Amino acid sequence: MTTILYTLLSVAYAATGVIGVLAYWPTIRDLYHHKKKSANISSYVLWTWTTCIAFLYALFIIPDTLLILASGFQFLACLVVLMLSVNLSRDK
Repeated sequence: MTTILYTLLSVAYAATGVIGVLAYWPTIRDLYHHKKKSANISSYVLWTWTTCIAFLYALFIIPDTLLILASGFQFLACLVVLMLSVNLSRDK
């Protein structure tokens, strides 16, 4: 019974990680292709720092591959949005 629960939780966690990263796609598309300012830089500075800390915690403290991948992709997505937002604000 616990094996089934662990498997279901692992699959659900992986799915939420993928969905979470895909949720950044519209913002990335707006910033990159449409040059539309659709992200608040102050918010993304905070989100990027928090996802960076979560990623580093997963990497060094809790060596769990699924957690490392999910938090790493989340950090990368935040970082991409932040970088695109900063570049777009410099151009204008």
